[in-house]
Amino acid sequence: MSLGNLIFIVLCGIVPLAYIAYIITTRKASMWENQNIAIHSRPYMHGWFVVVIMGIPSMLVSIIAGLLHVTGIYSVSPFILIAACIVLVASGLTVGLKKISPDFRARNKVENVIKWFLVAASLVSIMTTVGIVLSILFEALRFFDSVGFWNFIIGTSWNPDTAFLSGAGRGGEQAANAEFGAVPIFAGTFMITFIAMCVAVPIGLFSAVFLAEYATPRFRKIMKPLLEVLAGIPTVVYGFFAAITVSPLVVKLAGTVGLEAAYTNALAPGMVMGIMIIPLMSSLSDDVINAVPRSLREGSLALGTTVAETTKKVVLPAALPGIVSAFLLSVSRAIGETMIVVMAAGLRPNLTANPLEGMTTVTVRIVDSLTGDQSFDSLETLSAFGLGFVLLILTLILNIISTIIVRKFREKYE
Repeated sequence: MSLGNLIFIVLCGIVPLAYIAYIITTRKASMWENQNIAIHSRPYMHGWFVVVIMGIPSMLVSIIAGLLHVTGIYSVSPFILIAACIVLVASGLTVGLKKISPDFRARNKVENVIKWFLVAASLVSIMTTVGIVLSILFEALRFFDSVGFWNFIIGTSWNPDTAFLSGAGRGGEQAANAEFGAVPIFAGTFMITFIAMCVAVPIGLFSAVFLAEYATPRFRKIMKPLLEVLAGIPTVVYGFFAAITVSPLVVKLAGTVGLEAAYTNALAPGMVMGIMIIPLMSSLSDDVINAVPRSLREGSLALGTTVAETTKKVVLPAALPGIVSAFLLSVSRAIGETMIVVMAAGLRPNLTANPLEGMTTVTVRIVDSLTGDQSFDSLETLSAFGLGFVLLILTLILNIISTIIVRKFREKYE
């Protein structure tokens, strides 16, 4: 059974029959209303009940058959599947028509189905998250068995180039031991992210305040779409801009003040990444600020405060939880960026506090480890899972801290 047959069965078989059943049931329930018979649920709810009871079993059978076919466990004949769907649809229609009556609680039944559908959707997202965490955790444990968690966390040297020799049984006395100290990589990640946030947060937040509190509707209508155009530019274009324009400019400006800067420095990708994140920070903050009730502004202005004082003392505290969320999304966007760092900062792990030197980030090292010629069970490849696991823990800690901050400063407005 091909995917085309499955789609044909669903679209050309189940859906039309469900629509016909909905029309028949709705008209039957409408007749009760026309006869002034009291009914518990609206006619369309009776129609949806019949659609649910006849459509869900056949849809589930079709989906299970498709999964069995895709996974190669068993291939169900299209004729058998069509026959099974016809039987289920006919049975559901018969049962549904017998059940409906003026006092039948069709609305409750349909709402229960919707509730369980929403629960299933929630479980899918939760199980996906659990699956991601477990898939990273198991491979990270394999890596930490060989390297050691604390050696990985506090190590200051990252040199995995000789890891493949040990994996191939050629790690003799002449070969240097592979080193997997993650401090330089996370230091580079925090450095570039910090530079990006120093650019994105002030400009994005101030632009959001201006558009929401000071700009005229006509100016806002023109400028906000222009600002959000930055979000649609591919990251590789930003990478070219950082490598070709910003990085040489940083080197030139550093030379004018007597400083030495490498062309693969951390300052250039951090600045360009901040420019890339401005639309995200600005758009989210603007929406949050506009969501603050107008009555709060008017009440503050009526007491004699200026627009600036109202924005500072009333609007921003009320919008703080949303602004913190925008900040976290911006940080996540910066941490997850790869292309700009590869093109402008390089791949060299470098533990330094000088942003004019080259650095690398966690995501860049993960990509580099998983795209090489190493076998999947080599330490260099498994180091990607170790980096991902630690990054996951740090992200969790950051979210917990942000939640505490939001709860501490959240204001209740009635």
